[in-house]
Amino acid sequence: MLPESVLNRAAAEMLDYAGSGQSVMEMSHRSKVYDEIIVGAQQLLREVMNIPDNYKVLFVQGGASLQFAAVPLNLMATNCADYSVTGQFSGKAHKEAQKYGLANCIASSKDQNFTTIPHVKAADLTPGADYLHICHNNTIFGSKFAELPETGNVPLVADISSSFLSEPMDVSKFGVLYGGAQKNVAPAGLTIVIVREDLLGKARACTPEVMNWKLMAENDSMLNTPPCWSIYMCKLVLEWIIQLGGLTVMQQRNEYKAKLLYDYLDKSAMFSNPVQPKFRSLMNVTFVAKSDELNDMFVKDAAAAGFVNLKGHRSVGGMRASIYNAMPVEGLEQLVAFMADFERKYA
Repeated sequence: MLPESVLNRAAAEMLDYAGSGQSVMEMSHRSKVYDEIIVGAQQLLREVMNIPDNYKVLFVQGGASLQFAAVPLNLMATNCADYSVTGQFSGKAHKEAQKYGLANCIASSKDQNFTTIPHVKAADLTPGADYLHICHNNTIFGSKFAELPETGNVPLVADISSSFLSEPMDVSKFGVLYGGAQKNVAPAGLTIVIVREDLLGKARACTPEVMNWKLMAENDSMLNTPPCWSIYMCKLVLEWIIQLGGLTVMQQRNEYKAKLLYDYLDKSAMFSNPVQPKFRSLMNVTFVAKSDELNDMFVKDAAAAGFVNLKGHRSVGGMRASIYNAMPVEGLEQLVAFMADFERKYA
């Protein structure tokens, strides 16, 4: 979901951006007018996330899934890395990394259907591991790291696709942050990588150029044609976040929205959330009714009432409400009211 004000501005500038006579979709990525867009987007991201000067910001393509391979190709210098598997996408990242070296799964909550997040201490890491990889927020299962792993001097690498810009993050605690922009930042097509400078230059010789973070950094994300439109939309979203008051305000908004739904689920006799409260996601709230029949009826009735995309992932079932940054409070209030009516109707 994108902020309505951002969509309105993009619509107004669709045919003529800043008096250039061109749409952003049409202009050369090497032009002066587009250079102002991409440089501005990077500067705004640094401001909003308080990114230290010794980190590079890369705008790339291929989604987080491409970074599942880029991470070991750029960092696995000793052919050894650790992974915490707490959901589907961290599992995919772990599976991909096994193609490039010894990828150790040192923690997993699979046996608990990913309803919790195991804590990792520095002593749990494999001696000599090049990094520890985590997925900060689990989109499908609706869980999130309540506290970061303790890694000592081992770089912490995090996929933050579904928690990007949802709350303040101390970038200095990570070696690498990456994520697809399509949840909170921009339309699909843009992937953002934030990498500490001392981790650049370690890529294997076989690493494709567009996946080599050092080359992308040296070329200011212009090694090849970047996803121009998505970067422009990212810039507009960042301006919207700044206007609202930054990530502290965004976190407050998101916590309030999530609380509305979790409070209802906790007192409901029909619906429940399976995730341990400490690890509940602010972005993706999963819930189930008392039977598969009621789940199916709820999704059908909800769609008829205008609540779309509530069906849970096929690997989990039930329902999932994704309440990203741009979802207004009114959306949660109306959803909770609808759920209460459904519960009274079918109790």
